[in-house]
Amino acid sequence: MKKIHINCDLGEGGEHEKELMALISACNIACGGHAGTLETMQHTVDLAMEHGVEIGAHPSYPDKENFGRVSIDMEQKELKRSLVAQIMGLKQITEAEGAVLTHVKPHGALYNDAHSNAEVAQTIIDAILEFGDDLVLYAAEGSVISELAKGKLKVRYEAFADRNYNADGTLVSRKESGAVITKKEQVLDHLFSMISIGKITPQKGQNFDTLATTFCLHGDTPNSVEILQYLHRELPSRNVEIYKA
Repeated sequence: MKKIHINCDLGEGGEHEKELMALISACNIACGGHAGTLETMQHTVDLAMEHGVEIGAHPSYPDKENFGRVSIDMEQKELKRSLVAQIMGLKQITEAEGAVLTHVKPHGALYNDAHSNAEVAQTIIDAILEFGDDLVLYAAEGSVISELAKGKLKVRYEAFADRNYNADGTLVSRKESGAVITKKEQVLDHLFSMISIGKITPQKGQNFDTLATTFCLHGDTPNSVEILQYLHRELPSRNVEIYKA
């Protein structure tokens, strides 16, 4: 049975985080930039420990008003300070509970900007390196940040189970229809193509290769629990199961 790794963005004020935590391999916890407070971070860390889920930081542009989904033109020193503070806050909570912070995954517009903007990408890398080189960076294969991080940080290539892609490997903008895949059967087919033959099918254009080893399903997708429960039921018939520690 092949095991796959599913990560989920949590600590963002969703209603079903306890149910989601029981169904995933790793969580990326909002740490104050786009969402999250000390209390929500503490609560989400406790849930992750209860369910044996890997704990990661999910920093973003400091922009709760737009949920971190709008690019912000910031001085890079200011951005680095914000990212270090976000990661530090979650790391301190995690270690105080006797757990380990394993990875960092940028959120929203920051993630998208780091895909092609070398200055933003380097700032994120520099912020993570303030904590040494043990933290794993989740990033898209072929992105600028994944290339710049080589030799500096461990990189885990990520693909999205519930998002549609453009032919160039970027995600379809949430401003466009069909950006988020909400039908559980389509999520299954999209995911299975990636894990079985290493191919992503974009909305338009030819399939392209992926070496992703972790797959994201967003916690704020309205039927995310239903989708994950469906994946747990259906994947074993295809000789695949979702990794749980």
